[in-house]
Amino acid sequence: MLRQDALLAAVMLLADVFLALGVRADGRQPDALGWTLLIAAHVPAVWRRRAPLVSFLGMVACVFPYHALDFNHTAPIVVSLAGLFTVAMTGRPLRSAIIGTAVIGLMLGVKFGQGMAEGTQALRVTGWIVAVILLGVYARVHQQYLASVVERAERAERTREEEARRRVAEERLRVARDLHDLLAHSITLVGVRTSVAAHVLNADPDRLDRAAVARALDDIADTCRSARGELRATLEVLRSSPDEAREPLPGLDGIPELLSAARTAGASVHADLDTVTVPPAVGAAAYRIVQEALTNAVRHGGPGPTVQVTVRQGPGGLAVSVVDDGTATPQLPPGTSGFGLLGMKERARSVLGTLEAGPRATGGFEVAAKLPLEGARGTARATTTHLNPPTNQPTNGATALERGSAG
Repeated sequence: MLRQDALLAAVMLLADVFLALGVRADGRQPDALGWTLLIAAHVPAVWRRRAPLVSFLGMVACVFPYHALDFNHTAPIVVSLAGLFTVAMTGRPLRSAIIGTAVIGLMLGVKFGQGMAEGTQALRVTGWIVAVILLGVYARVHQQYLASVVERAERAERTREEEARRRVAEERLRVARDLHDLLAHSITLVGVRTSVAAHVLNADPDRLDRAAVARALDDIADTCRSARGELRATLEVLRSSPDEAREPLPGLDGIPELLSAARTAGASVHADLDTVTVPPAVGAAAYRIVQEALTNAVRHGGPGPTVQVTVRQGPGGLAVSVVDDGTATPQLPPGTSGFGLLGMKERARSVLGTLEAGPRATGGFEVAAKLPLEGARGTARATTTHLNPPTNQPTNGATALERGSAG
């Protein structure tokens, strides 16, 4: 920062020297003392951002005798306005107003002391001083506004990441608690039934109660079978929400409702939809991809974006495309792809498909997915419990626990 200010001070010195040599104005040509004062006035500008007020006062200490000795009054204009602008930009408006009033009052006092004509001419210069102060105050307010916007964005990002980590921790704790209860209960039952069978076998070998042993072994088999089902149901909760477990999967027939909702939110949506029959898992994946892409377009695409939604069946399967011409795209941290984009990729991957998303060269954002139909039919059972984006609420294990208690 100091090196940049020193370079700027040198540039301002060259500009003021050019004005002193090339512009005829009121006042006489600087002599040795005048050049010394003019050059010295630029030295404090090196520290204009590190110590704005001290730098400005040092500049005034050189410029005031320069003007008082009636040297070329136009020459130090660049360094004077730059110092005044820096003070206004880095200080409170009240301080800027006080300094501006003091500078104007001092200048008018000196000029009117030299004559009415000089004072009248100086009044015209006061407008430039006021304009520079107002520009500095505006720049300070704008800088504070940008800093607050960046700070809010960073805080929101930290809050979102902390919330995601908190939800993951809560989900892990809940699953660990469910698994502990399930396994402890099942293993205890297996142990009890095994003890019963062993007791029957050892109690009276000559009069073996085969029916009691068979019942104990059947109970053990039932307990293991029930525990296996409950364990599978508990783990499935990690990849599906209770609503998805209880309600039919959404499909292509639900996409028109998404388009209507996007239009209600202010987007201009155009659709090219094939009325085809696809496996439920593929229909659900296409539905979720269109839903997330429309949400991103409405949220990040600026006011009134135009969105083109295309869902067509081709030789390679179902092609889903959502393209918008928005003026903004989601700002993602380096090395990440965002929660929404990650969720869409997982949706496509769950049916052995692919998804690409990113900004377009002509502006806007594009999401394109290819969802094969044959591969989805072979994995229909696996894709019934499909992933939700990480921004969803933590899943609830009540369904699995109810099945466990019923068993």
